[in-house]
Order: sequence, then C-alpha cells, then structure tokens
Amino acid sequence: MIKVSKTKLKGVLLIEPSIFKDFRGEFIETYNEELYRKKVNSIKFIQDDIAVSKKNVLRGIHGDNLTWKLISCLYGELYQVVVNCDKSSKDFGKWQSFILSDKNKFQLLVLPKYGNAYLVMSDKAVFSYKQSTYYNRKSQFSYKWNDSRFKIQWPIKNPILSKRDK
Repeated sequence: MIKVSKTKLKGVLLIEPSIFKDFRGEFIETYNEELYRKKVNSIKFIQDDIAVSKKNVLRGIHGDNLTWKLISCLYGELYQVVVNCDKSSKDFGKWQSFILSDKNKFQLLVLPKYGNAYLVMSDKAVFSYKQSTYYNRKSQFSYKWNDSRFKIQWPIKNPILSKRDK
C-alpha cells in the first residue's frame, strides 16, 4: 500500500510507500503500475534516471512542458524544491520544499511545467526519478537556483553548481 497526500502545489503529490521491516532489513516496493494507476494517476513512465552527488551540490531548477516525474532519494538526504514554472498560471513561481531521504522513502509526483531542484544535505545522495517522456535537453527550461522571483529559502548560501545551474 501507499499513502498519497496533496501538497501546497496543485497536482503535485507526496507519496509514502509501505516499508516492510523485519530482522533481515527492509523491503520497499518503489513502484507498482496497477497500484499507482488506482491511487495516483495512470501515467506511463518510460525512462528511469539516477544522479549521484556529494554534499552541498545543488541541481536545478529544471523541467519541461510535457514530462511527469516520480522523484525519490535512494540514499542520503535531499532538500527537494518543486516550483510552478507555468507562466500562464496564476500560481507561477509558487514553490514548496520537502526532505526526501533513504530513511523516510518519500516520493514526489511532479507535473509537467513544474521545475525541480535539490540540494544534497548528506555526504552523498542518490537522486532517482522516473519520467513519462525521453530526456530532451532542447525542450527543457531552466531557472537560476536563486531566481529572485521565486524567493526560495535554501538552507545554504554557496552551493556547488554546474555551469548550467549558475
């Protein structure tokens, strides 16, 4: 079973998968198409990606107009931010932050036209996401991590950034 909660962002969902623990460790079902179709949405995911990053790395804000994403943190801890980047929406620029970690196992379902960014809080983190379209850099939008329109409250002032994210 999974627990699905609405967030402050229209259509963005916080998903808590069931964790089965015993003396051997843990078992977590991270995705079950039938269950997600009933409880979440009937999105067809066609590409899975993983990014491994070290402490204080900030990636994003990235997104596109077509792709649904199911985001999780397989190892470590992330300060995850989701931003409404739909310029035609009255909620453009509205954002919410979440802590995703290997301890809480939370997932986020992020809609098209929403940007996603994360900061690695632990020594190392593994960011995982399923996508409903194939990656196409040319169709992506990017916003600066500290874009003054969004007023995102990052827990760090000088993150490690790629050229794209600067």
